Amino acid sequence: MKTSALTGAWLSSLSLLATSGVVSAQPTEMERMQRQLNEQVMAAPFSVEDQARIDAYVKNAMQKDLKPVERPPSYWRPGYTCDSIRGWGWRPYADCSYYYRYYGRYWY
Repeated sequence: MKTSALTGAWLSSLSLLATSGVVSAQPTEMERMQRQLNEQVMAAPFSVEDQARIDAYVKNAMQKDLKPVERPPSYWRPGYTCDSIRGWGWRPYADCSYYYRYYGRYWY
């Protein structure tokens, strides 16, 4: 009985030691991945003319008295603003911007 208790304690210590080596190696890899992601994000250009393009789209649609898209995208949630969906692409953001300027409120 004493031998099995010692063997169990030894195996537990060994597994703890092996696990601590893996855990200590992960932050280095995660830091490398985070730096790589940050570089990719910062390398993507931020284009101000996109807002000018949105404004032109809205102005043109209002001049033509076009009705805005009534149904929000499937990922729209209550409390969102147009900035909340800007990452989903130009068209949903433009539709949201026009809806907001037309009705003075966001989608439900």
